[in-house]
Amino acid sequence: MKKIVIAAALVVAWAQVSDVQAFECKEKMNWKLGFNTVEDSLRGAATKALKRVVETETDGCVTIQIFPGEALGTEQEMIEAVQINALDITMSGGSALSNVDPLFGATTLPFMFNSFEEAQKVINGPFGERLRKLAAANNLHILTFGELGFAQITNNARPIKSADDVYGLKMRSPKENTLIKTFELLGASVTPMPFSEVYLGLSQGVVDGQFNPLDAIYENKFHEVQKYLAVVNIFYYNTAISMSKKLWDGLDAELQDILVDASKAAQKASFDYAKSKHDSMLDQMKSEFDVITQPDTDPFRAKTAEIYDDFQNRVGDISDLLKAIEEYRQKN
Repeated sequence: MKKIVIAAALVVAWAQVSDVQAFECKEKMNWKLGFNTVEDSLRGAATKALKRVVETETDGCVTIQIFPGEALGTEQEMIEAVQINALDITMSGGSALSNVDPLFGATTLPFMFNSFEEAQKVINGPFGERLRKLAAANNLHILTFGELGFAQITNNARPIKSADDVYGLKMRSPKENTLIKTFELLGASVTPMPFSEVYLGLSQGVVDGQFNPLDAIYENKFHEVQKYLAVVNIFYYNTAISMSKKLWDGLDAELQDILVDASKAAQKASFDYAKSKHDSMLDQMKSEFDVITQPDTDPFRAKTAEIYDDFQNRVGDISDLLKAIEEYRQKN
């Protein structure tokens, strides 16, 4: 009798296992994914997480080739390539999408966010959905938002002990209106420059300085050609992993669900990486700069405050974003 019961249990267990269907590979696909930083970076960590989940859950039917370091073009060129379905996926800075629709620049207005937690809550809320709809209207499907961290300022001219010390500096910026306008309000002259050219531009004195999160400064060796670091958290940088909307729309529901799972893993990888680097990198770089300053940011905020009204007059209403931030702060 005992043998019969055991056999019956095994049959039930086998039936339960067999209900879990393996991925049906109707067509093998190999997607190309490009980004502008080095492989050993936050973008590398996030895209490897995406790749791992997609390839595992499809049993290798779908593979992803990762191309770091602008191997497939500049950040803007890769975004445009995804829009026309010439590239499958890219991971760009969220504000780089401001050239697709200016509203994407809202999250990088100076001193918009006070913490990682605040930014994550807002980006994953209704304002993030608003951005997703704008992307879809421009032939992009945003798989997920991630983060890069808070931007700090480096330069070779002088230590930045106050907002006035930015006046007259020659600063490199991505070709993004909000970032350029911010430094112009601080009195700097601004030169747009692709990320891959920044190290050379700094070393040759084409520009005095640049601004990026600490891990990007270190991983791209900007500390080798810069003397002064100012920790000001001037911009919060998020990221977006975007797929060709035409490609996304052509996928069946099962593969779309796998991409949703993979995107969650990629987002978590970016959040974990950015926070850990922000906490540890400053100590690591203390010996890499002649002077590290942490100036009072209130004068920076005062000098750049008008950019908020300028942005809303030029781009559109962001009261929903500002309200979401205020609600978060009241609860926390």
